[in-house]
Amino acid sequence: METRAHIVVEGLVQGVGFRWFVARHAQGMGLRGYVRNLFNGSVEVVAEGDRSLVEELIKHLKVGPRSAHVSDLHIEWLPPQSETRAFEIR
Repeated sequence: METRAHIVVEGLVQGVGFRWFVARHAQGMGLRGYVRNLFNGSVEVVAEGDRSLVEELIKHLKVGPRSAHVSDLHIEWLPPQSETRAFEIR
């Protein structure tokens, strides 16, 4: 079943390769969407695709790359919008 998740990742997640880490995993799973840094120091992820794959990506987000420290995740589940065909870094 297709779904869309809007996720905000908090913690030490900027300047540690977090966006590249997210993009590599999301692209490898064939998910659509984007990842970008937010002004408050957190990272925003919008991932769309099969719900089980989005949930698998969320497991990776909870850990992050080696030099990151994830303190919290805020997840909002939404209906898919199919606005992008790939997963990109913004």
